[in-house]
Amino acid sequence: MPRWTAGAVALLLGAGCASAPALSPLVGAWRSKIAFSGGVFASIKDLEFMYVFNAGGTLTESSNYDEAPPVPPAYGVWREVAPFQYEAKYLFYLTRPPYRFEQLIAGEGWAPDGRGEFLEQIRLSPDGKSFESTITYQPFDSAGRPAMGEGKATGHGTRIGF
Repeated sequence: MPRWTAGAVALLLGAGCASAPALSPLVGAWRSKIAFSGGVFASIKDLEFMYVFNAGGTLTESSNYDEAPPVPPAYGVWREVAPFQYEAKYLFYLTRPPYRFEQLIAGEGWAPDGRGEFLEQIRLSPDGKSFESTITYQPFDSAGRPAMGEGKATGHGTRIGF
């Protein structure tokens, strides 16, 4: 049986009790009202995004229009660029409607048609309960080339909590 010195025991106990790194104040669930000034989303006046910013630097975003046309949530990454300032990049797949109604009946549904990419600059409030943001949107066709419909938006987010 090994003999432990007091110093070795203290070192092991101290390493096990070391404090975890502090979480970024952006980590958590958010709801944001989005207003586009141009592009394909400009006609939508009640657009909202919901986000989850994860501690590891990934994020998931979904909107109240994910079903029109049907598209999955967006997935991406975020990082801190200065105190209370962040940038996020997240992507989602675009779909196109069936060419004929009979395709829906046959179960063909909405086909893949490229992707959309959001780049967002976020300024978190000092109390960590809200943010203001600017967003740039760029669609890409199925070959990965920039497509028409890009736009710019502003967002106002609030933390989801109890």
